[in-house]
Amino acid sequence: MTQSGVQQEEDTREGASDAPERDEPAVEDVDDGGGDGDGDAETGGRGPRRGRRVLRWTALTLAVLLAGTAGAGYLYYEHLNDNIRKDTLNLGDSKVAAPTPNAAGQTPLNILVIGSDARDSEENQQLGGARETFGSTPLADVQMLVHLSADRSNMSVVSMPRDTLVKIPKCTDPEDGTVYPASEGRVMTNQSLGHGGPGCTVATWQELTGIHIDHFVMVDFAGVVSMADAVGGVPVCVDANIHSRDGQGHGSGLKLEKGTHPVKGEQALQWLRTRYGFEDGSDLARAKAQHMYLNSMVRVLRENATLGSPGRLRALAEQATEALTVDPGLDTVKKLYDLSGELRTVEPERITMTTMPNRYVGARVEPTEDAEQLFRLVREDIALDGKDAKKEPAPDPEPTAPADPAAADDEIAVQVRNGTRTDSLAAARGRADTVAGLLVEQGFARAVADPSVLPSEDRTVVRYPSADLAGDAQRVAASLGIPAGSVQRSTEVSGVTLVVGADWREDTAYRAPGADDRTPESAEALNGADTSACMHVNPGFTWS
Repeated sequence: MTQSGVQQEEDTREGASDAPERDEPAVEDVDDGGGDGDGDAETGGRGPRRGRRVLRWTALTLAVLLAGTAGAGYLYYEHLNDNIRKDTLNLGDSKVAAPTPNAAGQTPLNILVIGSDARDSEENQQLGGARETFGSTPLADVQMLVHLSADRSNMSVVSMPRDTLVKIPKCTDPEDGTVYPASEGRVMTNQSLGHGGPGCTVATWQELTGIHIDHFVMVDFAGVVSMADAVGGVPVCVDANIHSRDGQGHGSGLKLEKGTHPVKGEQALQWLRTRYGFEDGSDLARAKAQHMYLNSMVRVLRENATLGSPGRLRALAEQATEALTVDPGLDTVKKLYDLSGELRTVEPERITMTTMPNRYVGARVEPTEDAEQLFRLVREDIALDGKDAKKEPAPDPEPTAPADPAAADDEIAVQVRNGTRTDSLAAARGRADTVAGLLVEQGFARAVADPSVLPSEDRTVVRYPSADLAGDAQRVAASLGIPAGSVQRSTEVSGVTLVVGADWREDTAYRAPGADDRTPESAEALNGADTSACMHVNPGFTWS
């Protein structure tokens, strides 16, 4: 990359706030941790982000997992193993049980892909931007869960915006025994990497989603440019001429003509970082461009005959392994190669890429109810493309025993809210009082109706704010026949809270509706075989 290319590309810590700032409401429980890596290379500013995080390193990571499929022999060279850095899988105290095997004895595989913004080398510094960040605590600026189904027929990908507000659990660094206390209130999820390493990011994901994570793969800046070169370019599409640069110098510098073009080298990095010029200029649009790039990369790796060249594949492996940090379960090239063989079984049309559904909280975001639906589908190994083969009905699993058992029924405080309002129907009168009365009759003497909040819920749910109340919430649900899958941990409540949904507008007996196994529209699903996808160019960034 030329020096001018580096300067043109710099937009600082790829979290750079190169969009106009907006007023943001106060969020009392948010802790920004003294800075989130946002900033502008030209101004040195470190203002808040207003959108979703770009999936900057996904192509590199899945590429190395798939690369071995093009040829195996040379991959076993021992020096490639030495390139790979290793770290502990999970630094948290709580564990999530592995899923139960299916009838054939198979289990799903969940791999957390982490993109670090580390500035620990001259190469990373040149690619990443601001000089003042050299050697600073890295941030997990890309987080993406790759779920491989138990029968290896399909793959689901869920990315989480880096500015998602979460509670980071207590993490302990096994190397030196340093204890990082749990966050006070919610902080941006990308800060988890600074709490002892990628194992704390894994712990944070498991705490939020309830999904058992088998492995992680972490990558840094280095190798993105050379990866695109090694595969001979990655085809991308724009629906108009684009130049990602505004009058104040913001933008990646990407300049392409309308149509489909293979990008590599510096231009590939520009595509991965472009926000100005794509659609509304938000990180949501940039994430969409990243998904398109990744899908295209996977197709190239599967179909491009030039990868049969040992020299080209060797270059790909060298660059990829030097950029990797993995858990001990993936700490050799052979293990990565074996994993690539499993991933290779999935055809592109059975790959579904999504972004965790979220809503704004000031300039940050938080998971929505649709996010929990998406997490449940992954937990239950339900394909996000809706093409699962019909499965034999299985008995309802017993709910996972909570760490803290339920208190006595008459000691459990329960707030009951009327959430029966729909788009076409007003809230059914008196439902919170009626259901609170049912609970009192069953011995929950501290159950009360809360008329101050009138949410809207399609389904009846029981929510609880922290792990110590999980047993109480499960006990309340079981007493009314509410399924365990409708018991959710949520930061939106302060205690055990039963929300009577639109599925229980009348009667005293709850009848659970059939499960809705559809992927939420808000997840912005993109199919891996979609070759027609093309980024829409904002008219303010086109040229003729």
